[in-house]
Amino acid sequence: MTSLRLALYQPDIPGNTGTILRLAACLGFAVDLIEPAGFDISDRNLKRAGMDYIAAAAALTRHVSWDRFEAWRLATGRRLILASTKAADRYTDLAYRPNDILLFGRESAGVPDQVHERADARVLIPMVEGQRSINVAVSAAMIVGEAMRQTVWA
Repeated sequence: MTSLRLALYQPDIPGNTGTILRLAACLGFAVDLIEPAGFDISDRNLKRAGMDYIAAAAALTRHVSWDRFEAWRLATGRRLILASTKAADRYTDLAYRPNDILLFGRESAGVPDQVHERADARVLIPMVEGQRSINVAVSAAMIVGEAMRQTVWA
């Protein structure tokens, strides 16, 4: 298990969260869920997407609010890397650290400005002009893959 973590800020879509939990179980990283989520965590769609991998993803930590998550993060001394379409730096240009937290916003709205401002770094996935965004589970897989390539698989 790596010390790299992935955080979901108030996710909206249970299928995406389940897919990310499945990815986490397969690759060995922890997931932080910053509540409130836009769905019941016991939702059947979450279970369907995560299948039996959710049981293996014992490294799921739920935080009741952004403030509680941020207090925990600061106490543990972890750097926060925000995936954002508003970022200027490509996700492949950042030098990731083993104890980074990769933060992904709500599918419907991203993260509020106060969360954006707390990030230590912001990264984006370059896209074809005119496209709005990539699915959060796909984005998470791309960015966590790069972070693990640099810190775990190097």
